[in-house]
Amino acid sequence: MTPFAPARDFLHATLEGCFAGPRQWQTSTLSLQWLAEGVLALAPLDAADALDHVLLSTGIHGNETAPIEVVNSIVNDLLAGAMPLRCRLLVMLGNPVAMRSGARFTDYDMNRLFNGAHISQPQAQEARRAAELEQLAADFFRAAPAGVQRLHYDLHTAIRGSVFEKFAIYPYTDGRPHKREQLLWLESADVSTLLLHSKPAATFSYYTSHHFHADALTLELGKARPFGDNDLSRFAGIDRALRRLVSGSTPPLPAYDASRFAVFHAKYDLVKHSEQFKLHLADSVENFTALPHGMTIAEDGDIRYVADGGEERILFPNPKVGVGLRAGIVISPCQLD
Repeated sequence: MTPFAPARDFLHATLEGCFAGPRQWQTSTLSLQWLAEGVLALAPLDAADALDHVLLSTGIHGNETAPIEVVNSIVNDLLAGAMPLRCRLLVMLGNPVAMRSGARFTDYDMNRLFNGAHISQPQAQEARRAAELEQLAADFFRAAPAGVQRLHYDLHTAIRGSVFEKFAIYPYTDGRPHKREQLLWLESADVSTLLLHSKPAATFSYYTSHHFHADALTLELGKARPFGDNDLSRFAGIDRALRRLVSGSTPPLPAYDASRFAVFHAKYDLVKHSEQFKLHLADSVENFTALPHGMTIAEDGDIRYVADGGEERILFPNPKVGVGLRAGIVISPCQLD
């Protein structure tokens, strides 16, 4: 009997609280370790040392259910022997507490608590969980031998709709070059829009990129909906690309052609400095909406954020964040370096 017997799959076992402590077991083809609630490590029984290390995280926000369901389906197929595993794989369902209640978070936005930022919110359950996930990711990537790929894809859906339904965020690389191979892999997942972040952040993808030089991306794959309300056919691209990745069956990628991609860079954050902050955008405004030149985007006391140049767009507008936090990102087109 495997540890999943009570719920028959990884997601249900996590939601039903089946985890009772770290444990190991094997199937006919896999070695498995259930490391923490919602965290499972998988490796082929015949694993060589020099296998790529792939981290798939999702559910960092508990109401972003579609990518959770996609990753769960992949894990279940691996457990059933329906597809081979050709890498060392670590799967994280990030925020089980919020997932159970259908909430984005319970105490604090977890994707603002990585890279050590969790110490600023010691009472938040998300802070304790972020610290746990950091340690597990660190153990995983530190065990990777030199020369193997370290990959981290953090899968999300967005609060708002988007002009570009699916897009990826390339975290700040601390001066390392962006890799065109990552864009080509994204294209194979039906994602052709990319934001290049311009500074360190408290996100999970920046943490693994910064500390372990992982090729890390945050993927925004559609709009957040409750469990059972997702049209998973809209996620066929990422499902296909992840299955090929973990099974070692990714086909040769085409040559890079910049015309096939929409690439943006983050110009500056809209920071909510006080409760006087006012965002001059309707709640219905989508991500990547164009900002006309001269438009007042937001005001906060004497501070005014004004659109400049006619090519800027808005990303993640949210005036309901706490004081001191980012209430949106102003972005503009750029070329990949």
